[in-house]
Amino acid sequence: MKSSLEDTLLSAIRTIPDYPKPGIMFRDITTLLGNARAFRRAIDELVHPYAGTKIDKVAGIEARGFILGGAIAHQLSSGFIPIRKKGKLPHETVRVAYSLEYGLDEMEMHKDAVAAGEKVILVDDLIATGGTADGAVRLLRQMGADIVAACFIIDLPELGGRRKLEALDVPVRTLIAFEGH
Repeated sequence: MKSSLEDTLLSAIRTIPDYPKPGIMFRDITTLLGNARAFRRAIDELVHPYAGTKIDKVAGIEARGFILGGAIAHQLSSGFIPIRKKGKLPHETVRVAYSLEYGLDEMEMHKDAVAAGEKVILVDDLIATGGTADGAVRLLRQMGADIVAACFIIDLPELGGRRKLEALDVPVRTLIAFEGH
């Protein structure tokens, strides 16, 4: 039996078949973001385990991770770190290459965004293969961050991203899962 939270989130997420290419079922959270009740429930559920814990920063992966991460950082009274695609940040950066489904890309953050030992939660909307999240973990750890958890609204378990992060000793929190991809 599905919980009330699962029902709320599942009904608020739009699935778009064959986007961005045939065979992909794209899980679109823009409809969840536009639904005040579902958005609030998702943020509350992602924040809840860390309420009362000292979290120095929340790192959000471009672009939906910015929306979720900003709301979570606000609720936890933490700072926010934008992790962006290369070439988008104006100050001195650190960069890491990461795996995409078909190739490599790079992401970066400002060199002064996190200090060694700061407790950080990593946030994005969805974990699939884990390539982007793995890159973000490596980037944050390169600067000495202590990654408390990685949080996502959606898990696509068949693609193995959660297992990849857990193998890096990063606890993973997801709210719902969709079979397939």
